[in-house]
Amino acid sequence: MLLKKLFRTLWQYKAQFISMVIMVALGVGVFLGFNVEWYSLEVNTKEIYDATGFADYRIYSDKGFTPEDLEAVNAIPGVEDATRFLSLNVSVKDNTDTLALTVSENMDVSGILVMEGAPYSADDPDGFWLSDSYAAANGIAVGDSLALTYQMITVQGTVRGLVKSSEYLICLPDSTQMMPDYSTYGFVYISPVMLDQAIPALYKMLIGSLYHQINVKSSLAKPAFVEAADQALGSTRLILSKEEAVSWAEAQGEVNEGKTMASILPVLFLAIAILTMVTTMHRICASEKTQIGTFKALGFKDRRILIHYSAYALIIGLLGTVLGIALGYGLGWFIMNPDGAMATYIDMPSWTLYAPRFSWYVLAGINAFLMFIGFLSVRKMLQGTAADALRPYSPKRMKHLRLEETKRFKRLGFGTKWNLRDCVRHKARSLMTLFGIVGCMVLLVGGLGMKDTMDAFLDIFYEKAINYTTRVNLDTENMTAEEAKALADSLNGDWAASGAVQIGDKGYSMEIYSVTHDKVRFADPDMRIIPLTNDGVYICSRIAREYHLRAGDELTFSPYDSNEHYTVPVAGVLDSMTEGIFMTDAFADQTGIAYSVSSVFTDAAEIPADPHILNQQSKQSIMDSFDVFMDLMNKMIWLLVIAAVILGIVVLYNLGVMSYTERYREMATLKVVGFKDSKIGRLLISQNLWLTVLGVMIGIPAGAGVLQYLLTALASEYELKLVLGPATWLVSILLTFGVSLIVGLMVARKNRHIDMVAALKTAE
Repeated sequence: MLLKKLFRTLWQYKAQFISMVIMVALGVGVFLGFNVEWYSLEVNTKEIYDATGFADYRIYSDKGFTPEDLEAVNAIPGVEDATRFLSLNVSVKDNTDTLALTVSENMDVSGILVMEGAPYSADDPDGFWLSDSYAAANGIAVGDSLALTYQMITVQGTVRGLVKSSEYLICLPDSTQMMPDYSTYGFVYISPVMLDQAIPALYKMLIGSLYHQINVKSSLAKPAFVEAADQALGSTRLILSKEEAVSWAEAQGEVNEGKTMASILPVLFLAIAILTMVTTMHRICASEKTQIGTFKALGFKDRRILIHYSAYALIIGLLGTVLGIALGYGLGWFIMNPDGAMATYIDMPSWTLYAPRFSWYVLAGINAFLMFIGFLSVRKMLQGTAADALRPYSPKRMKHLRLEETKRFKRLGFGTKWNLRDCVRHKARSLMTLFGIVGCMVLLVGGLGMKDTMDAFLDIFYEKAINYTTRVNLDTENMTAEEAKALADSLNGDWAASGAVQIGDKGYSMEIYSVTHDKVRFADPDMRIIPLTNDGVYICSRIAREYHLRAGDELTFSPYDSNEHYTVPVAGVLDSMTEGIFMTDAFADQTGIAYSVSSVFTDAAEIPADPHILNQQSKQSIMDSFDVFMDLMNKMIWLLVIAAVILGIVVLYNLGVMSYTERYREMATLKVVGFKDSKIGRLLISQNLWLTVLGVMIGIPAGAGVLQYLLTALASEYELKLVLGPATWLVSILLTFGVSLIVGLMVARKNRHIDMVAALKTAE
């Protein structure tokens, strides 16, 4: 009998039950989806790191490393393994593509994972192991021939295999590009034998060792390793831990971003679902009070009645959880699949979905808590004797507000007074409606505001700051500064020199610019374009925050491969994609800082053939990679907008139906005294609109605050500044009001079905 009663009641309150199932499914789906995303990324990246021997430390030197240097590093206590390593950007013959030509003498460190073709051979004299993503984007297969050029040297061979590498997990040519573009840039591994044969003996004699990097696997902490490596090599070198390598830092940054998102948005959905559940179950049990009293009078034990009504909450929780799990894995797959959003950024061999163990405990806890809510709701109705339980539920007596005694209140219209009293009488429902509207606004402002912020970021850093058409990268080892400057003059371009410096115990980039043709510009923390002056160095915002520096302070740094220390004034702070220090060539010359020109920025239509030009990078190729990034962002924004609309509709409709049920007798009374359905409908809609106005007023700053937190927590490396355009405010407000109005109209239509006689003859 109770089982039939359960299904009848579910059908009777189907609107509330369906809306609650949807809310729980949304909460569980968002919670599980974000946790599946970051945990799957963490597990899958760990697999390729372990399989390819991702290095813990990277030691750099402009002069290169000899076999004796490698032996000295291997002899350091705590070093497990090491290899001399080469990564050099070379051009693909007969087109404008660039590949990172890579050699690792010991493939147990910084090696590769062969996806197709022959295993790697250290003795192969003409074999290429090419990035499979680059090969797929350019129609290259195993067995095809490939020719690479570097200065006047050409390396020819056959593609033996298609591979992935943890060193190029995020395959970017430099820090100016945010997204990989495998149609123009990739990587290729060759054997040390092939490298040795490709380089003429005279060239090797002139430049010394080609291996400018030693990659090391070691469990030593960085300070201990740096001290030991400096002693072993006899000088201070630039040493980066894996946490400072792009392929580790960016991937782990995505993991941390996922964790942060999983701690914010799911909390919003779950909190709304749980709080709405509290209100809904209380209202349903109140409506069922007479039925509960009947069961009690017929001899049903309290325990059995408690179990029966608690089952409603359990069914909602279980159905919502099952749908939420499907939604969560669907959301995880949308982001984490070989053709999904994350695959355009991270090049992994495996895309298996995993959920962290704690998430299942959380889901079990949510279901237990929902059932506990149902238990408490019915337990309250069982208090007292059977006769007490048989009496219909009556809301608590409403006390007169002080506001009602004021002249201003008495001058208000009937509808305003009625709605105001109802909001105070049913505080929980009103607060839940308000909470749902605020949640809707937070999602809309956050999603649309992120687009505004990124548009402003791209406009400043890539439309205005990048004022050149082509960046020409030069051979710093074999080209003098005078030759490089002459080339820049012939191209009517500006030039830059790059290096590395140590500040405290951390390494940063150093960039020196000569800007005479306005091809490179710089932005300050207020997103204004400013010129570099000759009275000091400029630091990025991250360095300024970390070392508490500002304009007028002094900064001490030491270039790597040098024993010199420089103490210089800070001329200003810049927002930059690069984490480092910046200065003019005049200030560098005045201070005595040595440099080699590495890049020329120009608008020249044709770049002359020159053996000292390594490769070229067009501004358009950088912008094309952003199109991919913005396409992914737009998809995520649409997901947030859809989630916000669903959240608003479900919460407002559920609470609107509850409001209609609670005021059924009052509305019947209004109909009896002559109020038309349209007038009563306007009363219901006006209360929704009141709460919407208040929710919008709270939601706008709340959404901006949440977005600012996310920018600080998730995108600090890009130094994004919060921007909210007029369209974001307008669309967010109109969508929220639109949802509120539509739901209000849906609920108002129910007035036509009020049975005045049945409503008014019930006991008060």
